Amino acid sequence: MKLAHLADVHLGFRAYHRQNTLGINQREADVANAFRLVVGGVIEEQPDAVVVAGDLFHQVRPTNAAIVFAFQQIQRLRAALPEAPIIVIAGNHDTPRSSETGSILRLYQELGVDVALDGAQRFVYPALDLSVLAVPHQALRDPERPSLRPEGTQKRQVLVLHGEIAGVYPTELSAATWGVGTALVQPGEIHANEWSYVALGHYHVQHRVDDRAWYAGALEYVTSNPWGEIRDEARRPVAGKGWLMVDVDTGTVSRRPVSLARQVIDLPALYGDGVQATDLDGMLRERLEGIVGGWSEQIVRQVVFNVPRSVARGLNHDAIRRVKAEALHYHLDLRRPDSVTTIGVGPGGRRQPLAEVLRDYLGKRPLPAELDREQFVRAGVALLESVVRDEEG
Repeated sequence: MKLAHLADVHLGFRAYHRQNTLGINQREADVANAFRLVVGGVIEEQPDAVVVAGDLFHQVRPTNAAIVFAFQQIQRLRAALPEAPIIVIAGNHDTPRSSETGSILRLYQELGVDVALDGAQRFVYPALDLSVLAVPHQALRDPERPSLRPEGTQKRQVLVLHGEIAGVYPTELSAATWGVGTALVQPGEIHANEWSYVALGHYHVQHRVDDRAWYAGALEYVTSNPWGEIRDEARRPVAGKGWLMVDVDTGTVSRRPVSLARQVIDLPALYGDGVQATDLDGMLRERLEGIVGGWSEQIVRQVVFNVPRSVARGLNHDAIRRVKAEALHYHLDLRRPDSVTTIGVGPGGRRQPLAEVLRDYLGKRPLPAELDREQFVRAGVALLESVVRDEEG
């Protein structure tokens, strides 16, 4: 039996304030296009069942355009796979904060989709000899969690769950590290060896948790910190975004990549120690010209450490503006030399400047999805340094 495992679509995600010719935020259009391509790929594979393991939408109250687009794509899937069960669970982005707020996911039940919104539900499909335990994000936040074990006589037992498996996330990305509310699940809680397959959602990097337990990963880069996500993909290693095709009987999991509209590029860092503005201009240009295929319409970040304010002012800002106009997003992150004020001791006994400690903390702490982390960090460090300057006279 073949199962298509998708997760973390995040329809309605917006970033960078650039619109396409139809007046739609370009990143929102990119995310929608990725989902369209994946639906087409699933239809070509003709699986026996399809699961979406949470966060179909980026917001609890998505735009009308996102709602209609999702309806069209799921209707397309339903028409092409009339006999295949389609199971959708609510992720943290799909889950209302208040019990009075309804969920738009109920709409898709009209298409014959089985939806789990807040409590765990077990769906049984006799024709496939299949039982699916669908566990949305809210069910894991309840004081009494559901039992995450197979039940029934069905030969094929599948668990679909949206939450954070402890020990999988990098420390800097784990919400549990910072003591905030999260659906943290210990690896032993899912009883992976008892299931035919465990389809996980919430972690945006495709990852094998156990022999038959996988995070499918997101279909696009849909966070405020895609750079951290790229670093995490390199550590795994994982090449970009995609979804999974699973043979439930044998446990074989095959990756299906999705072709993205543009690259997300984190250029190697530069250092401004003792470098004049004209020389730094040349270094920036050299980095950009090294991008295979160019930077036009791409998402690019360049970090430069230890750049004094005088050097930053002397850069060729006309050239920088031209690059920003050509790229979808060019983030030139100029970081000033650390303040002489120190606090604590870093690795190897090195005294850590206060600005470095704050930058590290703000770079890791959880933020609302709508905030730009890089702007948030810059604002916090700038505020700290202004206070230090005032105290120093």
